[in-house]
Amino acid sequence: MSAAKATARAHPNIALVKYWGKRDAARILPHQSSFSVTLAPLEVTTTVQLGVAAGEVELNGRPATGRERERVLALLAEVEAEAGRALGPARVVSRGSFPMAAGLASSAAGFAALALAARVAAGLPRDPAATSRLARGGSGSASRSVQGGFCTWHRGERADGRDSFATQDFSEAHWPELRLLACIVSGEEKEVSSRDGMQSTVDTSPYYRAWTVDAEAEVPRARQAVARRDLAALGALAERNAWRMHATAFAADPPLCYLKPATLALLLALPGARGRGLPVWFTLDAGPNPVLLTTEPHLAAAEALAREAGATDVVRCAPGGDARLVDTPLF
Repeated sequence: MSAAKATARAHPNIALVKYWGKRDAARILPHQSSFSVTLAPLEVTTTVQLGVAAGEVELNGRPATGRERERVLALLAEVEAEAGRALGPARVVSRGSFPMAAGLASSAAGFAALALAARVAAGLPRDPAATSRLARGGSGSASRSVQGGFCTWHRGERADGRDSFATQDFSEAHWPELRLLACIVSGEEKEVSSRDGMQSTVDTSPYYRAWTVDAEAEVPRARQAVARRDLAALGALAERNAWRMHATAFAADPPLCYLKPATLALLLALPGARGRGLPVWFTLDAGPNPVLLTTEPHLAAAEALAREAGATDVVRCAPGGDARLVDTPLF
């Protein structure tokens, strides 16, 4: 069998309305919709070659093992099923351009790039919805990294997940002055993974049902704020959604706290900064490292604030574009 090969790059994303909890863990179907912005210049590059002599999966310079290898192979099996023919063993090599400690999910960019490259290598048609569904099976948030700008991952209603994928609401060109700062306050590995934390919250938090209803209602409000390029409205929404997600985790049994003292120091510095005229807000995934939202004219001041509050590193980002094919394979 002749080998087919493709290479794709994708950006990570940060959810402004969070994904937190699965209604179907096997298919990675969420309890509620979420809304995100794709982040440049950070990216993951993935090369897929089908029909090789022996299969291999390499992630960031090391062989993939355990769960991460299983997720890659499961995605490739989905591609083979859609292609309707045997594709043979695959070689997959993936590398990211940003630090794992940044608090930005490299798996989102990695599986978005993998989904695009694998479909193209298999000769399947370019289809953002199909690619998003495929990426979702590797990592839920990867569904939102297939397209750039601002995307909604739709909860969907079907049990098979066919209607649970992300669509683009606004391209990266819609809000060119928006800036995001990934603020690293701790590089320690989380004691409880996001995957396990989600399940514990779903199973034990008395606040969880209220969270899903509230978060679903926030998605159209977030879209409206972005449509207006209203940073104050979007920032306030992102902050309350993040606090409420973490509140559901605090109420789990046993309680889950992803925040560090330095996290709180930075978050609590923001209202005062806004009072002094600096337009800056935060969002925070299941981890200790906030992402700040501001605009280009205030980028340096927001970064200085983050460092003064205890951030050891700050990664500057802007809205990024679609996952795309490239002509520079990794092997």
